[in-house]
Amino acid sequence: MIAEDEERIAAFVEKGLRRSGYVTRVVADGLSAYEHARGRDFDLLILDLGLPGDDGLTVLRKLRKARISLPVVILTARDSVSDIVAGLESGADDYMVKPFAFDELLARVRLRLRREEPAENFLLRVGDLILDLRTRRAQVGDRVSDLSAREFALAEILMRNPDRVLSREQLLSQVWGFDYDPGSNIVDVYIRYLRRKIGADRVQTVRGVGYRLRA
Repeated sequence: MIAEDEERIAAFVEKGLRRSGYVTRVVADGLSAYEHARGRDFDLLILDLGLPGDDGLTVLRKLRKARISLPVVILTARDSVSDIVAGLESGADDYMVKPFAFDELLARVRLRLRREEPAENFLLRVGDLILDLRTRRAQVGDRVSDLSAREFALAEILMRNPDRVLSREQLLSQVWGFDYDPGSNIVDVYIRYLRRKIGADRVQTVRGVGYRLRA
């Protein structure tokens, strides 16, 4: 949710977030911001402090008093140290000053949303094989291995398609892109690397076709 009474800024932020795949709602006053946030239908609130009615700081304090833990990113023209301290001490998770770069705001939004996700959401599991999507590590039993970028991408696509045969061409295009020679043996090379880290018998060769991750 975007709580911003300046239409131009609200439209700019909303457009950018929607282009980045987020569903948004804009409200233009403090009371609406509080009522919508209290409904717990949103994952994050971008909050201007200079709202009509209840100002942003009042909204934030009311939310925290009501034990509503919705992540809040303050976006405001108030740039004094005392304002920043007041915002953070009132329960804001982040504080940005206008004028601002949208890419920075987007990065902060993504960071807050990632922190709210359970760690389990970042794990892929196939049998006793676990792939951590944040750290790019594979775990089999007590053994943990760091994967290179290509090894990780290869492991991820195989784990998202357990027991399914994926051709060399599919793996080549999805992991390396279309710039590589279809006759290249790069897939076979990286399958060997991956087997050393997750187990030689886990990735099966289907002769003349490609590879399959055994579930």
